[in-house]
Amino acid sequence: MTSKKKRIIHSPEFKAEALKLADKVGVAAAARQLSLHESQIYGWRKAAKKDTSTSQREKDLAAEVAKLKRQLAEQAEELDIVKKAATYFAKNLK
Repeated sequence: MTSKKKRIIHSPEFKAEALKLADKVGVAAAARQLSLHESQIYGWRKAAKKDTSTSQREKDLAAEVAKLKRQLAEQAEELDIVKKAATYFAKNLK
């Protein structure tokens, strides 16, 4: 019967340093230096890229939501002014 190897869980700091090294010397060389498989580094890179792109998208959406809320408040205020003016002039016509 074969025994399973225990998975090594790398810290986020180790992963970040591995990605920096891979950017400098290449994925294959970094994997050899750190005794990792290239696919691990590629997976970490993909996960890091997904996290940053999601957060950037969330920032863009939050900015757009804030802009639309300001616009809605401004238009509500304008509508309120028009309603008051309409009631004022309607009273004066009678």
